[in-house]
Amino acid sequence: MKENNDVAHDCKKTILAVHDVMDVIGGKWKISIVAALSFGTRRYTDILKEVNGISGKMLSRELKEMEADQLISRTVMDTHPVTVQYELTEYGKTLRPIINQLASWGFEHRKRLFG
Repeated sequence: MKENNDVAHDCKKTILAVHDVMDVIGGKWKISIVAALSFGTRRYTDILKEVNGISGKMLSRELKEMEADQLISRTVMDTHPVTVQYELTEYGKTLRPIINQLASWGFEHRKRLFG
């Protein structure tokens, strides 16, 4: 059995790691955006429709932050009018198992609450 100091140290390290994750994907919208992009490349307007309730201004802000965190890539297509597409980077794709686990838990939670 670990001593109390070891457990406290491990607990603090774990909490710090969770805080780091929440700094990157926390908030109301980022997990939903990652979930939408888990299904493939999406245009800005597609994400806006799929992530229910997000405003255009908020979506733009979140996408910029996620691009800066290297979770997504942004591609401007040479079309008229200009089309912008977003997709998960290889690094961003490492979030898929987490998103899948959250979704599984959410499905079970809904069943538990609503039968």
